[in-house]
Amino acid sequence: MSAADLLERWRSDLESWAIPTEILQSTPESPWVLPRQLFIGRAERRSEAFAGPSFQRAWEALANPGSVLDVGAGAGAACLPLVPRAIAMTAVDSDQELLSVLAGNAQRLGKAVLGVCGRWPDVAEEVEPADVVTCHHVLYNVADLGPFVAALTNHARRLVVVELTARHPLTGLNPLWERFHGLVRPKVPTAYDALAVLEELGLAPRHEVWTRVGESDHGTFEDLVEVTRRRLCLHPGRAGEVASALRELGVKGDRASDLGSPGSDLVTIWWDGRA
Repeated sequence: MSAADLLERWRSDLESWAIPTEILQSTPESPWVLPRQLFIGRAERRSEAFAGPSFQRAWEALANPGSVLDVGAGAGAACLPLVPRAIAMTAVDSDQELLSVLAGNAQRLGKAVLGVCGRWPDVAEEVEPADVVTCHHVLYNVADLGPFVAALTNHARRLVVVELTARHPLTGLNPLWERFHGLVRPKVPTAYDALAVLEELGLAPRHEVWTRVGESDHGTFEDLVEVTRRRLCLHPGRAGEVASALRELGVKGDRASDLGSPGSDLVTIWWDGRA
């Protein structure tokens, strides 16, 4: 398939995740908004106990210390571990509150961060190139992948490092969508579809599949139930049903992890920059 065909398939696959209007209208809560504390907690843990191929590829590229640009930075899970080798750091995210948290955490580590609030690549022209560009757990939110990837590549002097789950992060909820709504959800795209796009674009990406263990994004089982209920567009009164369904799927009360994340396969993809 050509790059254009692969990009169109990626767009179409992501569009297939749209929730039917009648289900969306049945609840006042957005199923797409995750609690900020999830991102904040993840960043705090990674800044203290960093490991894995995504960190390692960026760390190696900064053996000669350089600048870092983190796209879709959230609270800084990708960039904060790189502070010791970063001579300058820029973070792009559409959530100003998370950028402020990131800046505060970085300051405590002795590093100033330039925060740019906006969506990538819309704000790319406002951002200077960096030696290393990181982008973790963002691609499944990007329907127009071509311009997004091109802007990453053109802003990296040394390396672009992308991390994403091997399969769409909401795939683990598919049995629950069928249980509560009778709705069969998609299973595509995957990280391997993203790799195919990058290869066809001539970026010569390299990748590694791995698993992050010993980490939970939710403090309690009840937190997981609440996030899952909102994702399923169910009213608060059905939290008990959601809890029962999660237990039936094997989620334990002392292991408050999203279905399919963490503990599932992750894929680190990296390629040379062209800035």
